[in-house]
Amino acid sequence: MSDKGELLMAELPDWFTSIPYFTKRWLSLTAILTLAGRFGVLNPFNFMLFYEPFIKKFEIWRAVTALLMYPLSPGNGFHFLVNCYFLYSYSIRLETDSFSGRPADYFFLLIFNWICCVIIGLLANIPVLMDPMVLSILYVWCQLNKDVIVSFWFGTRFKAMYLPWVLFGFNLIISGGGLQELVGIIVGHLYFFLMFKYPQEMGGPQLIQTPQILYKFFPNQRTVHGFGQPPTRAAPTAAPAARNQQGEGGLNFRRHDWGRGYVLGQQQ
Repeated sequence: MSDKGELLMAELPDWFTSIPYFTKRWLSLTAILTLAGRFGVLNPFNFMLFYEPFIKKFEIWRAVTALLMYPLSPGNGFHFLVNCYFLYSYSIRLETDSFSGRPADYFFLLIFNWICCVIIGLLANIPVLMDPMVLSILYVWCQLNKDVIVSFWFGTRFKAMYLPWVLFGFNLIISGGGLQELVGIIVGHLYFFLMFKYPQEMGGPQLIQTPQILYKFFPNQRTVHGFGQPPTRAAPTAAPAARNQQGEGGLNFRRHDWGRGYVLGQQQ
């Protein structure tokens, strides 16, 4: 084996160990089930989300396996790799940055988006949930980092807030699809609106929040200040600048600098 090959094999375990908890398990289970289906160890049909077996035959495992099993074929292999890249890249960014030290809050994000994807998947007849789920995670990151400049294919550059729509339009034009990307955008926006925009920017009540039982299994790893909680409403006579500051116990997603972004390995 060449020196480069030996170095790669030596660094691979360290790289895998460095992947945060939820991203590592999501990515690993996706790879394992997808490859098992590709090589005939498992029948992908038995793991997809279909209304009749899920509802009438009570095959409830399909709600989970439809997220992890991708029916891999020579025609969609590149699309699967792109999905894995987005999963790895944006899930890590959320888990280690926006939700740093708050595994329960990130787990709730995954659970909420997954449940929404399952419901819409049953209604819209979407048997595989990888695309909408990954897009929903990407959408949340893009909204928390909406002013970050990202690079796309062919050297195009734009703000992160437009990335989900660019992916939707790109897939609509190239492959004639777009439904799954649109579902991911809807799910991601629903979480972002209910958790952040409505309580923090519009002054509404906190309609969704992380269940306390999740904190028992995944306690906060450091002292934080009320992530995802609605900020204290500004007084009517407050100056406009004051209304843009972070309220007590709140996360001001509009002003915080979350760092630079990049897409498909191109850092700006």
